[in-house]
Amino acid sequence: MTCPCGTGLELAACCGSIISGARPAPTAEALMRSRYTAYALKNAEYILASHDPEGSDDTDFDATRDWAERTTWLGLEVLSTKAGGADDERGEVEFVARFADEQSREHRHHERASFVRREGRWYFQDGKVVPPPPVTRAPKVGRNDPCPCGSGKKHKKCCGARAA
Repeated sequence: MTCPCGTGLELAACCGSIISGARPAPTAEALMRSRYTAYALKNAEYILASHDPEGSDDTDFDATRDWAERTTWLGLEVLSTKAGGADDERGEVEFVARFADEQSREHRHHERASFVRREGRWYFQDGKVVPPPPVTRAPKVGRNDPCPCGSGKKHKKCCGARAA
């Protein structure tokens, strides 16, 4: 089976060995990918075990498990990483995870996640949702303004006449 995290590697050679505990995540990105894979595999135990033990008081095992079980994970795209390497103590990974809910509606989860390394082991610390860019509208064109299509005619005699 190919790993759900999108590297193209086999699960056992990628996130599977991190999730099973056979090896620790070497980087913050590797931990983030393994957490995505755990969601895809519906492994709530690993998701919670990979939370920062110093800040995981508000995590809810049942809610995490229920959400993972009701969700179909469709793909992961890592957009950027800051630090989080083998010699770092902190890291940040920005990613987009695509998923479908129970009604098969597709969604995008765009997050900037923070990671911390404690005693040589990476943990998820916190995540901030990255909002979509604001919708911008084209400036309003008046009837007597030049048509924005570039015809040289007044808007009311060109594209504005088609809209009426």
